[in-house]
Amino acid sequence: MTKDLNWNDVIRYCRTGSPEPERKVTKTDKEWREMLTPEQYRITRQHGTEAPGTGDYCTAYDPGIYGCVCCNTPLFDSRIKFESGTGWPSFTQPVADHSIRYIKDTSFGMIRVETRCHVCDAHLGHVFPDGPPPTGLRYCINSAALVLDPEAELNTENHDS
Repeated sequence: MTKDLNWNDVIRYCRTGSPEPERKVTKTDKEWREMLTPEQYRITRQHGTEAPGTGDYCTAYDPGIYGCVCCNTPLFDSRIKFESGTGWPSFTQPVADHSIRYIKDTSFGMIRVETRCHVCDAHLGHVFPDGPPPTGLRYCINSAALVLDPEAELNTENHDS
């Protein structure tokens, strides 16, 4: 488990890059289309967004590790998922510094920080500095970008609820 990140860490990673992951997954557009549902493809490969409140994981609080739907990289521990009232699954931090890539997003006349899987470059959602303690971060993630592994568990000492 990564140390608790804060907004300054996110901005630094956005500017200079996150620590490199242990592996990279690259596929052709055809391969992504064949393995993903049309909605998963739209969200992860075309940087789409689900309508609020429509994703499978919006109100789910089952135990396990949420991974990237494209490459199964562990991204978020269910124990740090929280109800943000936004209509998307929200987390306070990723499971590892190197699992998320941060990109400045100026689309739609806003300045935001996009989150992508650092292993396969799948669009996940965005991160904002208005989350709860201890990190103050809110990772607002599309359900279609995630897959929950209920059997997986990380050895975390500082995130037990």
